[in-house]
Amino acid sequence: MKVIDIIRGGKPSLSFEVFPPKIHDNLENVMASAAAIADLSPSYMSVTYGAGGTTAAYTAEIASALLAKQVTPVAHLTCVGASRESIRERLTDLKARGIENILALRGDLPAGITPTDLTYRYASSLTEEIRAFGGFCIGGACYPETHPESANTLADLEGLRRKVESGCEYLTTQMFFDNDILYNFLYRLLRAGIDVPVVAGVMPVTNAAQIKRICGISKNALPQRFLRIVDRFGDNPAAMMQAGIAFATEQIIDLYANGISAVHVYSMNKPEVAAAIRRNLSEILR
Repeated sequence: MKVIDIIRGGKPSLSFEVFPPKIHDNLENVMASAAAIADLSPSYMSVTYGAGGTTAAYTAEIASALLAKQVTPVAHLTCVGASRESIRERLTDLKARGIENILALRGDLPAGITPTDLTYRYASSLTEEIRAFGGFCIGGACYPETHPESANTLADLEGLRRKVESGCEYLTTQMFFDNDILYNFLYRLLRAGIDVPVVAGVMPVTNAAQIKRICGISKNALPQRFLRIVDRFGDNPAAMMQAGIAFATEQIIDLYANGISAVHVYSMNKPEVAAAIRRNLSEILR
């Protein structure tokens, strides 16, 4: 099934992300986690793609396993450092497996590399390639708080416009912790004439390591209510997990209440987190 049909289906959707292991020895554990999340009957599940395609084979394998469990998979595909031949090989493999959905991403630039050094300079270039290949529903990423490489919000919106014009059918946001930031972003999209469905990406922060990573590399605005939760419960793993799930649940409920019908949860391969959020939303999703 195409993801665009799911998120336009007229009822709230809830999807989850999983990521492949870096080494084969961990594949069995990741497959088990993905299967456990699939058992929650999500609207669909996305499978990430390692830097430079390092986990490409695992991405396709996990996506195929989800399809076998009758869960719609979305395979991430990045193009940093990729040749046209390698991208077409990936597309041929995904199509042969019956996978119909791709999230097209440029990927993080390696040190010392600029977009002008690449075969595919931007995600829009990859989107064009996938559209020309045919047969896939293509999604893309967006940043409610502006892409870190964009000069300003206008330049960021122009990049999104190119992405949509190249064939991107919907956008999925990076994580954010203040829903007002998303609502303002959606308003800017509409004013710019970018009218495709937007899936809200939510990350439940359930441990101190996640908090340190977010604060270290992200430009996310962290609301005071969130910071107080971290300050109070960050040193208590069980309490932080419970509080993080509760915060994410409240965030999702507010999104649904304000007309955002599609939510994607960055569940970090944790079936227990996905299950708790799914349980908290059971009647809303019903």
